[in-house]
Amino acid sequence: MDSYSGKLAVVTGGGSGMGRELVHQLAARGSSVAACDWHADAVEETARAAQAQAAAGVLVTAHHCDVSDEAQVLRFRDDLLDRHASDHVDLVFSNAGVGGGASFVCDSREDWERTFAVDWWGVYYCARAFLPLLIASGDGVLVNTSSLNGLWASLGPAAPNNAYCTAKFAVRGFTEALIEDLRVNAPSVRVAVVMPGHVGTDIVANSRRARGLPEPEQMTDAQVEELVTPRLRSRLAGLGLLADAGFPDDLRRLLTQWESDFRNKAPLTAGQAATVILDEVLAGAWRILVGEDAKMVDAALRAKPESAYDYDDLFSSVQRA
Repeated sequence: MDSYSGKLAVVTGGGSGMGRELVHQLAARGSSVAACDWHADAVEETARAAQAQAAAGVLVTAHHCDVSDEAQVLRFRDDLLDRHASDHVDLVFSNAGVGGGASFVCDSREDWERTFAVDWWGVYYCARAFLPLLIASGDGVLVNTSSLNGLWASLGPAAPNNAYCTAKFAVRGFTEALIEDLRVNAPSVRVAVVMPGHVGTDIVANSRRARGLPEPEQMTDAQVEELVTPRLRSRLAGLGLLADAGFPDDLRRLLTQWESDFRNKAPLTAGQAATVILDEVLAGAWRILVGEDAKMVDAALRAKPESAYDYDDLFSSVQRA
């Protein structure tokens, strides 16, 4: 594949963040795109905006789909083939993801399994649904989004991220295992794994919404206190980020600030990340690190794998530099 022009691409999680930017940039580069998201209004807006700026002959369609539900993924597949009048797809970007289930010990099983279902089963179901269509393309590419947390199963000291890390490790392992499988059994398809670091997206806010929670200022006291657990409040107080009491109004302000800062103070925008991904896919890369933080963690882990969770030792060379 030497160009995106004239291709048909599938993008999951297309309603916001990197997914939305992938849709826009693919359409701008000449690809027709079928985008899905669990948030129907968001993906409709993505499609409208991308279509308005697309070249002649490009079709961008929006589809409502929760990728953790295989029946919805299959319905999405059938719908996009009908709307694009196609019997194949050329590119699949399995990008949808949420956070949650940070602690296997303390968080609810429901929260853990919801996160794992979107972040792992969503990738698996899309691979099952779309691989035959990528083979039919004759020149297909499957692009699975893992994470820096598919390399490193932590957010740092006192910050577990259990369900998300488990799923993202699974995505990376599955994708790497497909390399030889496809070489032997479907040589017209190649696969790439994307491992972004901190990219400015709405994943924090969207993870809250996926749990059915309103905007922080509209949460009840009980909802706020369930989301920001006593253990987390104690940790935040120790870091000087929260008064010891942690009154609900303080927590609401903190949640709002977290969501805003994750999106607006990231070292890389979603648009910049999407450009890196598309350029690397076109160049034939199978392993795509996005952001200097992802590259730094990757290098540190390769240099000192036994120190992966001894944070001072792992990053000592970085601190000295």
